[in-house]
Amino acid sequence: MIQLNHGQLLSTLARADADRIKALAETLIDQVGEVEVVNSRTGLVMLPMRDSAGGTAFHLGEVLMSEAHIRADGVEGYGLRRGRDLEAVMAMALVDLALARDIAKADCLEFCAAEAAGHAAEDDITLRRIEATRVDMETF
Repeated sequence: MIQLNHGQLLSTLARADADRIKALAETLIDQVGEVEVVNSRTGLVMLPMRDSAGGTAFHLGEVLMSEAHIRADGVEGYGLRRGRDLEAVMAMALVDLALARDIAKADCLEFCAAEAAGHAAEDDITLRRIEATRVDMETF
């Protein structure tokens, strides 16, 4: 199984399929119990980029994001995902909270490992497609 640190887990959950993460969260609700919703909102966030030639940072534009912050028994769960799906971001926060409280940890880690493997395969395909369009200017 792939080992992921907390940042990698959050990144994986942020890219996870919305329906699959919601289904996982449904299995966790009763086990986690009552939670306090600290924050649940959508908003625009500036997308920072770095110029590959000069290395200078700039803002490419704004991206719509959904954010959820929950708490139970002094432990917090957090979610931030692209788009307006507040259910999916709340599911992400619930999975993060469950992991922090060692609730259904094996199921959550197995889910994250499967999603991370899927993302790696998708990224590989994308990078191969990009590489196929590369032009070697020395050959002209």
